[in-house]
Amino acid sequence: MRYWRAMSTDAFLARFGAPGASQPDPVAAAQSAMRNKLPKRFYETATVLERDGLFHVALDGKTARTPARNPLAVGSRPVAEALAAEWQAQAERVDPAHMPLTRLVNSALDGVADQHLAVRAEIVRYAGSDALCYRASEPEALVARQEEVWEPIRQHVETLIGARFTLTQGVIFAEQPAGTLEAFAGHVDAIPAPLALAGAHNVMTLTGSALVMLALADGHLDADAAWNAAHLDEDYQIGIWGQDEEAAERRVIRRGEFDAAVLLLKHG
Repeated sequence: MRYWRAMSTDAFLARFGAPGASQPDPVAAAQSAMRNKLPKRFYETATVLERDGLFHVALDGKTARTPARNPLAVGSRPVAEALAAEWQAQAERVDPAHMPLTRLVNSALDGVADQHLAVRAEIVRYAGSDALCYRASEPEALVARQEEVWEPIRQHVETLIGARFTLTQGVIFAEQPAGTLEAFAGHVDAIPAPLALAGAHNVMTLTGSALVMLALADGHLDADAAWNAAHLDEDYQIGIWGQDEEAAERRVIRRGEFDAAVLLLKHG
């Protein structure tokens, strides 16, 4: 069975962080963050202010800043309002672990803006070994479920890009045609940088599928359908063996990161 290649928002920031910044190991960074005391909340209210054609997240009237000291300002009011809501929801201390959208927007503004070509190239590489192209050979119920849920997505993307993907069973690598990846790249190039592109990258890694990401971006799938398609194998196993409590908690966290990424993909 093929496992999803999920990347957290923090891992995304580690890969595409601020230009010139060191790239820390995400596990070590998380452990360090747990050892460090969270900063106290230093503001009363988080609001959205429109200035110079952008929507700024304002803390007590002053524009918030990213780790690289860029203004926390975006071109989309829905994104800015969601950012402000994250900041407003913080309690006595500011906990970045509960701010997936802020972390992703920070990575977009500080890193993706200058590295968008590398991000686009990685999305296309992902399509070269996409999870939807690797099918189970058994059991029959799983095979049928993959056919029911995944085939319409694959066929939609193929129609959209005008090219075909190669399918295989099991985990044996199947190289995709160069023309297919070129056609796919043309649609990836149309995703606006940096916000929508950052959202696209995280949707892709959290679902294990660049095809699911493109179908979501195109409007063929909504967020729930994309999430369910991505977790088809996992849900099949849960139906047989039940769900581990810690795994369930991790899935809730991933869903929060996924929803933040979808918001950027759709409104960034």
